[in-house]
Amino acid sequence: MVTLRQLEYLVMVADLASFTRAAETLHVTQPALSHQIRALEKEVGASLLERRPRGTQPTAAGRAMLAHARSALGEAETAVQTARQAAGLIAGELRVATVYSITLGVLPPALTIWSRRHPAVDLRLFEHRHAQELADSVADGQADLAVGPEPQGWRGPTETLGTEDFVVAVSVDDPLAAVASRKVELNALADRRWVHFAPDHGLASVLDRACEQAGFQPRIAVRTEQTASAPILAAAGLGPALVPANLISDSYNGVLLTPVPAVRRLLVAYTRNRFDALSSAFIDVLKETAPLELRPMP
Repeated sequence: MVTLRQLEYLVMVADLASFTRAAETLHVTQPALSHQIRALEKEVGASLLERRPRGTQPTAAGRAMLAHARSALGEAETAVQTARQAAGLIAGELRVATVYSITLGVLPPALTIWSRRHPAVDLRLFEHRHAQELADSVADGQADLAVGPEPQGWRGPTETLGTEDFVVAVSVDDPLAAVASRKVELNALADRRWVHFAPDHGLASVLDRACEQAGFQPRIAVRTEQTASAPILAAAGLGPALVPANLISDSYNGVLLTPVPAVRRLLVAYTRNRFDALSSAFIDVLKETAPLELRPMP
């Protein structure tokens, strides 16, 4: 069955004459975009796009389909706006609380899509140092919705988003950078001095717990209060850092290793009493865009 997403992808590639630029605009990977276009072509039984010297252009079948695709997308947008108006999603304010690392790694794609779909809904973002501070802020009424690690003893509604994997960041001239498997046993790092986090930073407890389970207490080269600083300091050679994989960009100038055993954190969305229309809509966007998967916790 042809989906609206496939039609949206077709229109975007045709308008931009480029798979690469379309993928960037849609905030998806190019392989994922290409896969959906191939699935659409298989469904209709014809090639819809072809690469030419001046860029990707629609074929005759593609041109015939584009007009109907635009019409279908327009009708779908009208239907969505009508439903949003009935549900109170056209305007308002959504207050979201989270922890620093999630602001860097998980939220940006969701915020981009959210602002595009709900331009009249103001979004206020409150950032906290660790999971308990986050839970306390929501309990006190600071925010409508929290996005973060699973809170201990929380009695309100909770929605699982997925697990985020952590990686060990090191410099390019670190001996571990030469490991072909790009994996490292955590207990092999017992004698190393680490780029750590400030004691009241949520990621400090993640590192301490992972090292404890590996049988040692991390030695400290430096502590940072800034989540984004840790991988930068690691790349500068101060020592390994344990950070969420989703906050590392493709242009990172260090080396990333997968820890063994795996280090993961379950992320959820939660609120005090119930998820209202805005909160539920934001959770849907998070599930659509967040770089998370449901993996077994170690």
